Amino acid sequence: MWKVSLLVTTYNVREVLPITLASIESQDYAEIEVVIVDGASADGTTDVIRAFAGRHASFGDGLSVRWISEPDHGLYDAMNKAYALCTGDIVAVCNDRLCREDAVSRLVRAIEEGGPKCVGAHADLVYVDGERIVRTWRMGEGKLSQGWMPGHPTLFLKREVYERYGCYDTGYVCAADYEFMVRFLKDENNRLAYVPEVLIAMFYGGTSNAGLRNYLVSFREGYRALQKNGVRHPLAVTVRRTFRVLGQFRKQGGDAKARGRA
Repeated sequence: MWKVSLLVTTYNVREVLPITLASIESQDYAEIEVVIVDGASADGTTDVIRAFAGRHASFGDGLSVRWISEPDHGLYDAMNKAYALCTGDIVAVCNDRLCREDAVSRLVRAIEEGGPKCVGAHADLVYVDGERIVRTWRMGEGKLSQGWMPGHPTLFLKREVYERYGCYDTGYVCAADYEFMVRFLKDENNRLAYVPEVLIAMFYGGTSNAGLRNYLVSFREGYRALQKNGVRHPLAVTVRRTFRVLGQFRKQGGDAKARGRA
């Protein structure tokens, strides 16, 4: 069985972190390693982490925890630190909520069934504000040149992707995750299995969707990521991606937990 490393990065998130950790604890997958990198929080976040790690200190339930708390240089630096500490065969960043108990096992199974060119798997997601669904993102399948991209919060990757292509470029403010995906997906021999189900509920208001200014930064950085990686017609691809995102996001109502389990 493949070990799955879930990378959790935190900074002053005492209120929402228990939601993420509880969703990890609910998973039916038998071998999960949780790696938490905290940026020297001052609001009690480390107390939550310490209690979580203590509950699983015996390693008897298949869930192991390692964590550090120290100053860092932002989200992407913390994600790189977490990767350096992890030992899993499959790696995923998990800063939101796994909204089904079989989310991890479903994505791992998709990778197993994906064939020799399959380097990972992704799924659909919803953006949530508390229990209210704000936006839904149906990822589908496609090519970077068509403006398609997977949802990074849903992305489970074989460790070999990081070993071959490297980690996150901390020179980006909003789009290091996109640049990382461009880096390995521009080679169309690398394919992702797609699970057409909502498996992740993302907390609304993240780095790349927190206002118009950040959106414009993300647009510019997305263009730069394509240009840096030699993707043809980077401006056209960036515009296609923008319209694809706008077309996929739509206002939603109702209960996020119930919809996530649909």
